[in-house]
Amino acid sequence: MTSTAQVPPPGGRAAQPDHLGHVIFITAAAAMGGFLFGYDSSVINGAVEAIRSRYDIGSAALAQVIAIALIGCAIGAATAGRIADRIGRIRCMQISAVLFTISAVGSALPFNIYDLAVWRIIGGFAIGMASVIGPAYIAEVSPAAYRGRLGSFQQAAIVIGIAISQLVNYGILQLADGDQRGKLLGLEAWQWMLGVMVIPALLYGLLSFAIPESPRFLISVGRVDRAKEVLAEVESKGVDLDARVAEIQHAMHREHKSTFKDLLGGGGFLFLPIVWVGIGLSVFQQLVGINVAFYYSATLWQSVGIDPSSSFFYSFTTSIVNIIGTVIAMVLVDRVGRKPLALTGSIGMAVALAFEAWAFSAKLVDGKLPSTEGTVALVAAHVFVLFFALSWGVIVWVFLGEMFPNRIRAAALGVAASAQWIANWAITASFPSLADWNLSGTYVIYACFATLSIPFVLLFVKETKGKTLEEMG
Repeated sequence: MTSTAQVPPPGGRAAQPDHLGHVIFITAAAAMGGFLFGYDSSVINGAVEAIRSRYDIGSAALAQVIAIALIGCAIGAATAGRIADRIGRIRCMQISAVLFTISAVGSALPFNIYDLAVWRIIGGFAIGMASVIGPAYIAEVSPAAYRGRLGSFQQAAIVIGIAISQLVNYGILQLADGDQRGKLLGLEAWQWMLGVMVIPALLYGLLSFAIPESPRFLISVGRVDRAKEVLAEVESKGVDLDARVAEIQHAMHREHKSTFKDLLGGGGFLFLPIVWVGIGLSVFQQLVGINVAFYYSATLWQSVGIDPSSSFFYSFTTSIVNIIGTVIAMVLVDRVGRKPLALTGSIGMAVALAFEAWAFSAKLVDGKLPSTEGTVALVAAHVFVLFFALSWGVIVWVFLGEMFPNRIRAAALGVAASAQWIANWAITASFPSLADWNLSGTYVIYACFATLSIPFVLLFVKETKGKTLEEMG
């Protein structure tokens, strides 16, 4: 499941569509999957301590409940492409919306901790599907001249989803008088936090009925006339619809369906060197500990003496910084290049994480960090997220979409994405136990990975700015 060919044919295909507003609506509706991706991924942040208290579980068991959603993510991401190719992109979105809704209701009303884990896996499956189907659909319906900008809607929706989830959590906590287990209309506050996701999930499902199926899928199942109608909605008036259909058909016929075997390079290293570079980018993106900021930040701040209400507020401000950094990356990635942004981010993250490690090494006074160390920890946490967002948060996906030769791109992307989910799970599952062992030491580990990413980028990653996909091999 890939986008249509990107070389503009004669006939003004690059002109502005006559209904650009309609194209933006279609893109925004599809990007609701990205919003739910971000929302569902981070909303658990507000419920971590309440779940620990409600079910009286230790850090290791708690970590598994938080991280288990990532198993569903991996399965959903691995199967979404095939599902979408069989039943269509819109049906895939609708399945995802249903799974988000079921997960929200089930997570809000669990019978026990095992029941909650099941709903988390279902939500993870929906996240995995949304992470694949949204970008693919947007690429397939976007006019070539606007594809890059419209494609950025997905990443923007993800970071907005993260921020809104933290704002909602903060609002619910205020209604519950600062108690995550405080009662609101018969349910505890944390249950409302997880259950409110029903609203955007239902909206996503409804919007999926208001947007057209991908022209590429319609052509693949023989519905050429309907494909022309959709193309007329999203392309400029002067475009030759018959030529566009022929172009899509030609692109589909010439595509090489890459397989796992294509990635093998022989010898003792198993994969081709370029595949290892992609895996390295994916793994480093996670090993710096970014998801600790989105899954555990409220818990982290409470562990060093910050009251729950303030800890939730800081989780929200971190999410706003994440949005700002993402916008900066979107503006700069095609201007300064991928490698300079990656290196800048690595250096900034390493320094910020080192300051966090120093701050958390201080002894607590009456259960709180001393004033200076507390201020440094808060500032460094926000700086860390800013440097991640303006670099690795965006450029890794740009690299992975550009760096592989055409003949192995799809399969290599799948392997790299799988490595990312595995690394994400490792960090998410290990943080509570590591923090119990030594919070400062945990951040030293993350700082080391950020530092190691610098020589990795310098030595093994090639700049892809300004190169066509065909130049990759």
